[in-house]
Amino acid sequence: MKRIMIDPITRLEGHGKIAIFLNDDGSVANVYLQIPELRGFEKFSEGRPAEDMPQITQRICGVCPEAHHIASTKTLDDLFHVEPTSTAKKLRQLLYSAFFITDHTTHFYILAGPDFIVGPDAPPAERNILGVIAKVGLELGGAVIRTRQENHWIIHMLGGRAIHPVFGLPGGVSRGLNEEERAKVEEIAKRSLEFAKLSLKVFDDTILKNKEYLDMVLSDTFTQKTYYMGLVDDNNKVNFYDGKVRVVDPDGKEFIKYAPREYLEHLAEHVEPWTYLKFPYLKKIGWKGLVGGKDSGVYQATPLSRLNVADGMATPLAQEEYERMYATLGGKPIHHTLATHWARLIEILYAAERLLELSQDPEITSPDIRTIPTAIPDEGIGIVEAPRGTLTHHYITDERGLIKKCNLIAGTTNNYAALSISIKKAAEDLIKPGKEITEALLNRIEMAWRPYDPCMACATHSLPGQLPLEVTIHDAKGNEIKKLTHGT
Repeated sequence: MKRIMIDPITRLEGHGKIAIFLNDDGSVANVYLQIPELRGFEKFSEGRPAEDMPQITQRICGVCPEAHHIASTKTLDDLFHVEPTSTAKKLRQLLYSAFFITDHTTHFYILAGPDFIVGPDAPPAERNILGVIAKVGLELGGAVIRTRQENHWIIHMLGGRAIHPVFGLPGGVSRGLNEEERAKVEEIAKRSLEFAKLSLKVFDDTILKNKEYLDMVLSDTFTQKTYYMGLVDDNNKVNFYDGKVRVVDPDGKEFIKYAPREYLEHLAEHVEPWTYLKFPYLKKIGWKGLVGGKDSGVYQATPLSRLNVADGMATPLAQEEYERMYATLGGKPIHHTLATHWARLIEILYAAERLLELSQDPEITSPDIRTIPTAIPDEGIGIVEAPRGTLTHHYITDERGLIKKCNLIAGTTNNYAALSISIKKAAEDLIKPGKEITEALLNRIEMAWRPYDPCMACATHSLPGQLPLEVTIHDAKGNEIKKLTHGT
């Protein structure tokens, strides 16, 4: 049996490799997305004061620390049985909206964009941000940099740091907003809104008006039917910060809807010995392996999933674009994985509109930014939408507030099963007996996972109790010298 390795996979946060095994006739036998890194945050958080968790857990990742910081802060609210002030909630959402704009912009233009803007078959040396700028021009390239810089200023201003903010506290936040800062945030929000509109035009011009690309988006190779998960408000509109988790089936029908405290009633986690990532699945259906469809407990939690589970967007311009996407691609739900890039741009538009709304809210500069906790801590669960998917934090403490148990289900963890299925399907469709396997072909297989925007560092939390991953030692000519496995 022949093995093809894509090692490392590129344009993502963290480390991973794809192993493709071929039958003797050259057809695909199996495909594995293997994650060889372990972070261990759940274990070494034990014994630490709960108040430290917003600082500890965000060190999981340097790309999306704000997601873990806000999820952890919401978990502390629940743990200490304290309700944050209205202003505190709005300030958290203001920072979080700025974060979503920066993170989604990074993925679309730097990680995923090269595949479409430069081209999936372009030389690898050109499939990067420099190749993107060469195609779209310096003006748009400058707008990408400025948008990220300005929204990072908001995070730095409120959070005290550009990365790993010191902001969230149980019952509130550590810093308020003055009028001068509010006015500057408002101006940034207006520019971010124009940038979001421009990005959607780039998508129209580059992908929707390119028949080859549009056919690829709609192709069966990049189509995957599963259940979908996302956070929604009381009106079933997309919400990044608060609400209930809604799951719809592959036909778009509501399957479950649960509050954060109920997540263990609906989710379970499966482990395999060949990877450090867990495979969450829907309890009511059960783990049926790496297969999709209505009879499998596999689900997706991506930007497209959030739009699939929602009845709409909570801001007007994003709602218009939401309606246009579904009208263009044939109605709800959309199962085309590559359409996730369109959904991500709609979320940038929503985040920019939300940032503008919050910056113009009269309450946003109120000094009433915290309710001091008085209850004895015990157990807390907090859920937000990270850019990569639904993020759940769960802490159990003793009466002194020291962590006894911690469980984290990151966005990429939710998506690991669906992501693995997508890669295998792409490999099976693209690799055929007698067909030359080129770098460009392997890049198209990688395009099956890039829409998920995986963050492997965030997602690696399984510790099966042994070292299931092998280490292979090669000499300078690439010949295998020795293979080390657990116990050797």
